[in-house]
Amino acid sequence: MTSEAPNNQPNRIYVCPGCGGNQVYDARGSCLSCPYCGREEQIPQTEREIKEYSYEEYLKPRPEALKKLAPDAMSAHCASCGATVTFTATEFADACPFCGTSIVTQPQVADPTVAPEAVLPFRLTQQQASAGVRSWIGSRWFAPSALKRLSSQSSISGVYLPYWVYASGTTSYYTGERGEHYYETESYEETDQDGNTVSRTRQVQRTAWYAAAGTVIDWFENVLICGTNSLHENHQKRLGPWDLSRLRPFDPAYLSGFKAQIYQVDVAQGFEGAKEEMAGQISEDVRRDIGGDEQRIFNISTAYYAITFKYILLPIYLAAYWFNQKTYQVLVNADTGEVRGDRPYSAVKIALLVVVILAVLALLYLYFSHKH
Repeated sequence: MTSEAPNNQPNRIYVCPGCGGNQVYDARGSCLSCPYCGREEQIPQTEREIKEYSYEEYLKPRPEALKKLAPDAMSAHCASCGATVTFTATEFADACPFCGTSIVTQPQVADPTVAPEAVLPFRLTQQQASAGVRSWIGSRWFAPSALKRLSSQSSISGVYLPYWVYASGTTSYYTGERGEHYYETESYEETDQDGNTVSRTRQVQRTAWYAAAGTVIDWFENVLICGTNSLHENHQKRLGPWDLSRLRPFDPAYLSGFKAQIYQVDVAQGFEGAKEEMAGQISEDVRRDIGGDEQRIFNISTAYYAITFKYILLPIYLAAYWFNQKTYQVLVNADTGEVRGDRPYSAVKIALLVVVILAVLALLYLYFSHKH
C-alpha cells in the first residue's frame, strides 16, 4: 500500500499496486481492497497508543492540533440541514446522507479540524446493511413507497459520525432529606355483609423526614457524546452499544470509500452534554448515600477534575428520504448491525385497508342475512 500518489493523479492516495485504481476500505477483510482487480492490501497496524487529552489544556489556543482527515480530503456543505461531510477521492457528495437533499454547492478542500485520535472501522458491508434495512422495512406495515425505495443498496451511505469521549472525576456536595417509614394503628368503620357498622383497625405507613447532607465522589470513563446535530435527537442515544475495544489509532485509510461528518458540537459544548450524562449516575449515588426508605434531594453541587477527552469516529450506514415535506432517517450501526429509523404511515394504504375490511364485513353481513 502506498500513501504517495503519482504526479498525474494528485487525488489518489491509496493506489492499487496491481492496476492503479483507487482502493477503498473493505469491512469484510478489514483491509484496503481494489474494486477493479480485487487486490487486497492490509492496513499497517501501528503500535501508537490511543491518547486522551487534558480538557483544560485543550481550551487554550492550539493551532497545531488542527489537521485534515486525509491529505486529499474534500468537504461539501448541505444548505438544507447544515451538515458538512468530508470524503476522499474514492467518494463523492451528490446528496446529503442526513436529509437526502441534493448538494448543489461545489465541493472544496476540507478545512483543518481537531484531528481524530481513533476510529472504529466498519464491520458491516454495504450489502449487509442493505439487507438489514430490507428486513426492517419488511416488518413495518403501512410503510409508504418512499420508504420501500430505501431497500436499494445505492440509497445507503457509509458515514463516520464524530464522537467525543470524556473521562472525569467528580466531587458532589448535596443537601436533602432521608425518609424513614414507620407504621401507626388507625381505627375505621365499615359495613359488614349483614349491613351492620363495625369498627376495625389497620396499619398505616407514615414517613419521618430527617435532614441529610454529604459528599459523593465518582469517576467516569467513556462518556460518549455525539458531535452532530444532523441526526434526529431520538436516534443519537439509541445508536449504541459500541465495541470501543475495537478502536484503532486513526489512519486515513479507514476513511477511503466512506464519508465522515465534521463535528458540529465542539469539545466544550460536548462536555456540557457529558455533565448531563453524569448527572443521572451522581443523583443515584446521592440517593444511595442518603439512605433510608425514601430520599429528597434539594441541591447537588458538582466539581469536575482531571477531565480528559478524545475525538473518535464511529461508523453507521445512513439513508434519508422525504415524505410529506418532512425528512425521515434510517440508520444501521455498522458495528452491531442494529437498525433504527423513522417511519411515516401511508394514509392511502391505511384507507385501502379500511375499505377492504368494510367490504369483507359487508359481504359477511349479506351472506348471513341471506342465509337466515
